[in-house]
Amino acid sequence: MEKLSTFEYRTIKKVCGPLVFVGGIKDPVYGSLVEIELYDGTRRTGQIIDAGEDIVVIQVFEENIGMDLERTKVRLIEKELRLEVSPQILGRIFDGRAKPKDGLPELIPEKSIPISGSAINPYSRDVPVDFIETGFSAIDGLNTLVRGQKLPIFSLAGLPANKIISQLVKQAEVKGEERFAVVFAGMGIPFREASFFLESFQTSGKMENTVVFLNLAADPVIERLLTPRYALTCAEYLAFDLDFHVLVVLHDMTNYCEALRQISSSKEEIPGRRGYPGYMYTDLASLYERAGRIKKKPGSITQIPILTMPQDDITHPIVDLTGYITEGQIVLSRSLYQKGIYPPIDVLPSLSRLMNQGIGEGKTREDHRQLANQLYATYSHGIDLRKLRDIVGVEALSEMDKKYLKFCDEFEKEFIGQGESRRSIEETLMTGWRLLAEFPTSELRRISRKFLETYLEKLKDWWKWRE
Repeated sequence: MEKLSTFEYRTIKKVCGPLVFVGGIKDPVYGSLVEIELYDGTRRTGQIIDAGEDIVVIQVFEENIGMDLERTKVRLIEKELRLEVSPQILGRIFDGRAKPKDGLPELIPEKSIPISGSAINPYSRDVPVDFIETGFSAIDGLNTLVRGQKLPIFSLAGLPANKIISQLVKQAEVKGEERFAVVFAGMGIPFREASFFLESFQTSGKMENTVVFLNLAADPVIERLLTPRYALTCAEYLAFDLDFHVLVVLHDMTNYCEALRQISSSKEEIPGRRGYPGYMYTDLASLYERAGRIKKKPGSITQIPILTMPQDDITHPIVDLTGYITEGQIVLSRSLYQKGIYPPIDVLPSLSRLMNQGIGEGKTREDHRQLANQLYATYSHGIDLRKLRDIVGVEALSEMDKKYLKFCDEFEKEFIGQGESRRSIEETLMTGWRLLAEFPTSELRRISRKFLETYLEKLKDWWKWRE
């Protein structure tokens, strides 16, 4: 660790929430770690988040109660926050500041890494092309996840995003001798949710290959800005030093952004859209762009941020900016959930911008793209006919229209609503073919005749085998 000056400053000008405004600090460095000593000898730590010429703003990681402006001492002790890592970090549970939370001893570090990190250099970034089989048909078939991708889940309050993530972590694996690890960062989540995730990791046997960083709802708000950075630093070490394929879950990014807004308000910064700081886009990008692959390195970082959409609003700044930065989104639907469909993934607004990179012959199957296009088109047309039916009544619809309505119901119940079972990509694709087989081939205009002949015939043999 590079130590700074040990000078003590008693020049605190103001305390505002978790922020301390200090004057007269010589050569302050943004991101430096500081120690604050109260008049009774109690010591707290903080970080410089604004280094001006006259005033330095320090965010304190603990409570500010009992801080006397005249008798409190401030010392600069380290240039930047760092994470100490070693291969033994797997299987460990830490709090939001990377302090052990599992009762086990401190790590014997192999190296110390700054948590600030940086986006992967575009010149060094490799194109994500490897298909990840999640076991969910709505994802594997229509919104494919690719190794090295950042694909957020847009959830709504009360929907089972936690259950979906725990199942995805359990089911998503790499094959062969490649090594797989999970890094989970919980930001502002209730104790009940944290217990759910820890129990699911342990019962599924994944805990030994998982690293958990937890900032609970009762923990200091300021920690929420550090938790994902510790988690991503750990993921970079596992992926690019130890050659793991790492799945990073960031839950819940809405809580992270609320903490960002609260700190910005305490600093009296000019607010942007809906009160969030104008630099929120840059701040989120500094996290999301740490996912990916690097040329000539076997490891990878795949990121799944979870966002709870405030007021179910997909145009909310947090959701909107995340959609700009990341490579698609998985959107959960309240109406599907109310119908008892699990997982309640709304495939129409969902998107994977890297899907074409990870599917096709030699990866999934040669008919995958055309089949997905046809399923989208057929389901979308059926949704439009549902609205028409509600206006004119089912009697005014043609027999073909009724087929589309029936397809919509079966698609939601059988393709999307697979329950808690895991489906292989082969089962996912053949389920799609079975639903489309109810239509005459003249209606399947997005699939080539070659694939129609091959897979409709194959469907008969496959279904007999399934029975």
